[in-house]
Amino acid sequence: MQFLEGQGWHLLALAVLLAGATFLSVSIPGLLDGQLWSIPTAVWYWLAIAVPVVHQVYVVLVWRAELTTGWVTQHFPKQGYRLWKATFMIMLAARPVVIILLAIANRETFGLPPVVRWGLVLVMAIPVAWLGYSVERYFGVDRAVGADHFDVSYRDKPLVKKGIYRYTSNAMYLYGFLALWIPAIAFASRAALAAALFSHLYIWVHYFCTEQPDMEWLYGQNDVT
Repeated sequence: MQFLEGQGWHLLALAVLLAGATFLSVSIPGLLDGQLWSIPTAVWYWLAIAVPVVHQVYVVLVWRAELTTGWVTQHFPKQGYRLWKATFMIMLAARPVVIILLAIANRETFGLPPVVRWGLVLVMAIPVAWLGYSVERYFGVDRAVGADHFDVSYRDKPLVKKGIYRYTSNAMYLYGFLALWIPAIAFASRAALAAALFSHLYIWVHYFCTEQPDMEWLYGQNDVT
């Protein structure tokens, strides 16, 4: 495993996505309309773009530092993984929070009948809830945040094939990130839709450029849970 394996493609894909986010912000009418707490929608929009970038770059740095040199566990042998898990979860939670705030700031910027709007919210909420249950019941939060990068005992565990994972090993990427679309639709926010699209596409960059190579190195196979 090389520290920067796949990261050239990561940077290229990120540059394309940032260019796309910029293009949407200047070309779609109403996308930057509104404000929340006297803070313009433009600020919330770019914050909603920046949070996933910081989060995913942080994951690359920590995962690869641990895989290639054992840096985290060497410098923080007792608290390293706990610090990692806490910071990871804070950044993960920040992603929907900023989307919600953005959606409120930019609310009602596209028209959608209430029955359609809330129907879509319900449809998206079902797999998101099922994923949450499956992670808690079968997969485990520790494994979900990458405990196998820190603790070799996780590498001997079998692939999870229960709950939503019975149907796909990429449930977090396919269904978990639908949670970011829910506030965008609920508040009918163009800006939140654009930010949700960015975040959902960018998590696949993480998968292909970081997680998949890591899993192949850790397990010697292409299956990823």
